[in-house]
Amino acid sequence: MPLQRLKEFLDSHHVHYETLTHSTTYTAQHTAESTRIPVKELAKTVMVKIDGHMAMVVLPTCSRVDLDMLRDATGARNVELAKEQEFGDMFPGCEVGAMPPFGNLYDMEVFASPQLVEDEKIAFNAGSHTELMRLSYKDYAELVSPALVRLANGDKGYGPTA
Repeated sequence: MPLQRLKEFLDSHHVHYETLTHSTTYTAQHTAESTRIPVKELAKTVMVKIDGHMAMVVLPTCSRVDLDMLRDATGARNVELAKEQEFGDMFPGCEVGAMPPFGNLYDMEVFASPQLVEDEKIAFNAGSHTELMRLSYKDYAELVSPALVRLANGDKGYGPTA
């Protein structure tokens, strides 16, 4: 989703947000340095297949999705990372690996790490490796309604293993 479409969506819901343009970065650490946003506030979008259906996982960039935890939390039989060629065409105008975590705009489930709730703000790629968007986690959760589930070590209090 190009940045403009995301801005229009947020504006239509009267959400306050910031956009930051920065030099091209491909790692959370470089993005944090370039934008002066704490790395713990940066969220990444990971595409997964849950029993064959594409879904988004949103978690802090310093975390790794634990597929076994996600499978247990969702009750799925099979959970695997999606390959770029399987989802690249699903996000027109977005660079691969820079999709914003708004699966609701693409009719797909979104699973979020409870670690994201710990910070007031969430920042994420806005469709490219040079644009970042930042807004309150509360607004993000109200718009996207992600399922909070244990996705990584450090996630506490959610899902069936809480």
